[in-house]
Amino acid sequence: MGMSVTISAATGQDAEQIFRLQYLCFQSEAALYANYRIDPLVQTLDSVREEVAADCVFVARLGDEVVGSVRGRVTEDGAASIGKLCVHPRLQGHGIGARLLRAAESALVEQRGAKRFRLHTGHRSEGNLRLYRRVGYETVGTAEGTDGVPMIVLEKPAEAYATTA
Repeated sequence: MGMSVTISAATGQDAEQIFRLQYLCFQSEAALYANYRIDPLVQTLDSVREEVAADCVFVARLGDEVVGSVRGRVTEDGAASIGKLCVHPRLQGHGIGARLLRAAESALVEQRGAKRFRLHTGHRSEGNLRLYRRVGYETVGTAEGTDGVPMIVLEKPAEAYATTA
């Protein structure tokens, strides 16, 4: 790839591109489960805008184009929930997903005091599971998504990001 992909915090201007990218990326996920009502496909643009404003949202850019994104927020129990990780199909396999995850993880610790990270992925989403395990996540249980898809819940402690005094 000629141009380098940069990772940065998302701004309000990115919401529309994130919205379109998410819709494109999650088609393959929907096909895996024959369920086109999965959350990332039915989310509204306004809802994406709200998340960009309130949560830790990072984007990967190739020039002016948003080619990846991820979202994280800290929940009541000090665990940060990370979700909607997506990378443009033509740019998958270049480590962009792992870089987005790292950016979100470190921001969630530094800015929001996360003690551990949690994410959910569909039980058949092998690519996602491989990535998450490779970067230190372990399966802690299962859950049912609001859309009825069986989900695998993975967690990772935030110690890796503890700043050494």
